[in-house]
Amino acid sequence: MAPPAGKDSGFYREGNDWFYKAGLPSDIIVSVNVVNFHLHKFPLIAKCGKMAHIYEESQSSHAKILNTVLEEFPGGPDTFLIAAKFCYGVRIDLTPRNTVTIYCAADYLEMTEEYGEGNLLSKAESFFYKSILHNWKDCILAVQSCEPVMGRAEKLQIVSRCLNALSVMACTDPSLFGWPMMMYGSLQSPGGSILWNGINTGARIRSSESDWWFEDISYLGIVLFEKLIKTMEARGIRPENLVGAIMYYARKYLPGLARWHSGQSSITRTVTSFSLKPVAHDQRVVLETIERLLPQKKGKSFSRFLLGLLRVALILGVNQTCEDSLERRIGMQLELATLDCLLIPTYSDADTLYNTDCVERILHHFMSSESRIESFSPTSLDMETSPSSGPVRKVAKLIDSYIAEVASDVNLKPTKIRSLAEAVPGSARSLHDGLYRALDIYFKAHPWLPDKEKEELCNLIDFQRLSIDACAHASQNERLPLRVVLQVLFFEQMHLRTALAGCLHVLDTESAPAGPTIETAGQIVQRDGWVTVVRENQVLKVDMERMRSRVGELEEEFSKIKQEMKKVSKSHSSLSSPRLAARKIGCKLLPRPSDAQQENLEITDPTPRASVACEATPRASVACEPAPRASSVEQARTSRHSRHRKSFSLF
Repeated sequence: MAPPAGKDSGFYREGNDWFYKAGLPSDIIVSVNVVNFHLHKFPLIAKCGKMAHIYEESQSSHAKILNTVLEEFPGGPDTFLIAAKFCYGVRIDLTPRNTVTIYCAADYLEMTEEYGEGNLLSKAESFFYKSILHNWKDCILAVQSCEPVMGRAEKLQIVSRCLNALSVMACTDPSLFGWPMMMYGSLQSPGGSILWNGINTGARIRSSESDWWFEDISYLGIVLFEKLIKTMEARGIRPENLVGAIMYYARKYLPGLARWHSGQSSITRTVTSFSLKPVAHDQRVVLETIERLLPQKKGKSFSRFLLGLLRVALILGVNQTCEDSLERRIGMQLELATLDCLLIPTYSDADTLYNTDCVERILHHFMSSESRIESFSPTSLDMETSPSSGPVRKVAKLIDSYIAEVASDVNLKPTKIRSLAEAVPGSARSLHDGLYRALDIYFKAHPWLPDKEKEELCNLIDFQRLSIDACAHASQNERLPLRVVLQVLFFEQMHLRTALAGCLHVLDTESAPAGPTIETAGQIVQRDGWVTVVRENQVLKVDMERMRSRVGELEEEFSKIKQEMKKVSKSHSSLSSPRLAARKIGCKLLPRPSDAQQENLEITDPTPRASVACEATPRASVACEPAPRASSVEQARTSRHSRHRKSFSLF
């Protein structure tokens, strides 16, 4: 009966040599990675086909002690010690960590059923298929242990079977696996059910994410991780889930990349992850592998991740193929990028602060990409769901903002500004205000720039597409050449005339039914931001109409007063007293000295045609009050007409 595992098995070590307490001298020495095992032939030959072949080949030498070296033994001396113990009848324990290496070692030593029933190979194979492949945690541990014996594990299809099992379990409800998971500090099953003393309570933690397996697979080496992602892709796992796992893996092993992730940055620990050992990675290899795994998809968060990945790639100095591929991927979805992500610093010995050459290449990829890549599903990775949002116009606005941001660099050449601005077609800019602002910042940071180079850069601006505010600023900008200022003033006058003509055309046809001509005029008026001028003219015309009606009312009132005055003048002769007559017509009697001569009463009419004379006594002079009122009405009308003539003389 075999001794139980963990008890004294009879093996002991002295330096780099292992011995077995059998009371007999050893007759075979097996060397595995400079470690010597002093053993006996018959226990090994009875269980190991390879050792039997070696013994048969050594019969011709007639040596008392057989020395053999096992090259590239799977698992090294530790695994051979387990196999040797099995040959001597010592009980061994199979675990998820050692099953793969024991499986490979048994295959190496040819410990098949031919050399004994229930041999090591059949035991390891049975444990692998019945226990490991049906448990997520054990399968992850087994896959991680495949790295030292990758060649033989792939030959025995151990790796492919583990990866297939993981892919199936990742697509399935994880609560069916029967082991708990620690997430966000509370114990729960992988499916999200809260556990109490290991018992599933059925209560669910609210979570719409299917990322419970991201942390576990992130402990795999980059080679196994690549194989697993490709297997999951072949199994039909959603691309957004695969990209989420890749991004999680990249943020874990590439420093500084977590900054360019807009989602949750905390790392979720699981029960499995506490059992896994971290793997040392070559960051350059990790980045190049991740770039190959990324799908040809687009999304807002994905675009931000790609730009962060490009930054790290420039720091690590990846191969040119990887760098070009990243730039092409970013260029194909440049309309989803943001300015802060696009400001890539220069990591080489260049004079400029920002890597404008890289941005220019990305921009050329965007303009030359004929086939647009497919987007993720609308609910994943913050997708832009509007297909008619005008990606070219978005990119034009983004590039104008980028030029304005890098324009303050004193080492930036005018040719680079020109090449960036010309990379976007002129039709992509509805307004050239952004480009004008960028050039103004560049001229302010480069006051030594000659007027000739300034004029060449200003030729990039279409002054007919400047808003009224930009025109007003440019016409008073001392940093612009004089010729450019004159052009701005000329186009400003053209804009004003066009806006006024469109406004008058629209007002003249207000009563007519809407037609294509009116819509065209409206489009002309609204273009380039001249709506304010047109509205002011519309208000001005309405005020004029109101003023005309008010003047008409005043004229009617004055005519009534004039008729009343005529009636008074006809009946003044019948009055007995001048004072009584004055009271009846509303006039005031002014006292005079006794020696004053008789004066005539004059009533001033605001029009040349009206003139009324009132007679009085020599002692009195009568002044009529309605005359000054009518005179003020005429003055008000005259001043208002003069103001309107001045306002329209501006055009």
